Amino acid sequence: MAKPLKIDFASDVMCPWCAVGLHSLLQALDRLGDEVSPRFHFHPFELTPDMPPEGEPVVPYLCAKYGMSEDQVLQSQAQITQRGAQLGFTFDFRPDSRKWNTFDTHRLLYWAGEQGAGAQLALKLKLLEAYFTHNRNPSERGLLCELASEAGLDATEAGEVYDSGRYGEEVRAEEQLWQRRGVNSVPTVVFDQRYALTGGQPVEAFVEAIREVLSHRG
Repeated sequence: MAKPLKIDFASDVMCPWCAVGLHSLLQALDRLGDEVSPRFHFHPFELTPDMPPEGEPVVPYLCAKYGMSEDQVLQSQAQITQRGAQLGFTFDFRPDSRKWNTFDTHRLLYWAGEQGAGAQLALKLKLLEAYFTHNRNPSERGLLCELASEAGLDATEAGEVYDSGRYGEEVRAEEQLWQRRGVNSVPTVVFDQRYALTGGQPVEAFVEAIREVLSHRG
């Protein structure tokens, strides 16, 4: 019988390693098959909380934030693109790619989580694809409504959530909670509220971690 497993996943849709980590984790769960029955809970983490609505070009932003040269950023993007390809995920970094403010994105993901873990996971995957594969703005109202519909959610209600500002306080509270718990980089993945992995781990690392968590249950 499959053993239930709570998976807390702190991340931002602006984070390429979050896309790598999530797809790696999903492949690990596929490999484990009926050993485990996962339930995802996605938690907000803003990499660009002070970003203005118009966003900023990715490469200059990363150069300024991390003190990297343009060549170093491009090399990092090439590495990430290769990791994604190995997992069946397409990164398409472009000269006009931008960083965006994702607060509204997290509000919609919080709402999706209230509709069910499966709905939240579906919306998360679609947001990552929209941003990294299709170079779209994941905080844009029309896109969020479109992706909500594709994820099996009500597009009209998604628009109402966006317009009303609902779940803003809840998102802020969750961000502060996970920061107090020591999360300062993403992705951070916590299994059963006690075993954490960070970064874009390979499939094998997730398989090993999950089996270890399951084996230590009382």
